[in-house]
Amino acid sequence: MTFCFKYILAALFITFINLSVSANDKDKKVPPLPAKDTTTVYKQFLIDETDDLMENHPAGDIYNNIWTSTKLNPYKMPIDSLPDSVRIDLSQFIVPVTGAITSKFGPRRYRYHYGTDIKLQTGDSVRSSFSGKVRITDYDRRGYGHYVVVRHDNGLETVYAHLSHVLVELDQLVEAGQVVGLGGNTGRSTGSHLHYEIRFLGNAMNPEKIIDFENGLPFMHEYLITKNDSFYYQKEVKAMSAAKYYKIRSGDNLGRIAARNGTSIRALCRLNGISPKKVLRVGQRIRVR
Repeated sequence: MTFCFKYILAALFITFINLSVSANDKDKKVPPLPAKDTTTVYKQFLIDETDDLMENHPAGDIYNNIWTSTKLNPYKMPIDSLPDSVRIDLSQFIVPVTGAITSKFGPRRYRYHYGTDIKLQTGDSVRSSFSGKVRITDYDRRGYGHYVVVRHDNGLETVYAHLSHVLVELDQLVEAGQVVGLGGNTGRSTGSHLHYEIRFLGNAMNPEKIIDFENGLPFMHEYLITKNDSFYYQKEVKAMSAAKYYKIRSGDNLGRIAARNGTSIRALCRLNGISPKKVLRVGQRIRVR
């Protein structure tokens, strides 16, 4: 009996030790990722193929906890470094303002337009597209005017520009549909409208490929971000960056401009969408490359 009692005590002691070790293991916290660049963070997330990036990691992890109120794009994440695909939940979307599109996402004469312009009246309410946290409230007199940037729980960031008044504060939590400002015509603007951008890790996407503005709804409840489809415009941006312009002086003609810049009249006409008989104005800019 004594031997049996000792055996039972020993077995119970071993079981207790195993349970304690198991409990301690569960209490151990996985050490945080070192403060590396966001590309490394993504690679860590993507190692596990069963892990859904958007469902299991908050926006703070997606952005590597980078939070600044001074730069629209502090992440400097090249398109090539983004994951091949990321699913974004759009089910809670609220259209920021109801109105006709006045200027589309895409190239303009000398620069690229990274958003969609929506007609409104000064003083109209501008609403947050999703729930999130206000990252920037600022004024840019040569560009956005009064503007707000919100980082959303689904991993996107949205920009609301040319506002007449900003009605939210830095770090304020906002709900989908909450008014963040009043529409206006501030900054580099030629009429009352909302300049609206959708960005992922600082990289703009064409809102019109995601949102049906006519009906005020997303085209789908879930949007799949891919390098080729979501950032198709990168070649256009590179071409515009490489473009060279010439400011027309008194006495210039297409032949003289072509000779001066090592090109041909035909090439100048093609680049600028003009005919050889085009009347040139002093001070006008013409693309030569």
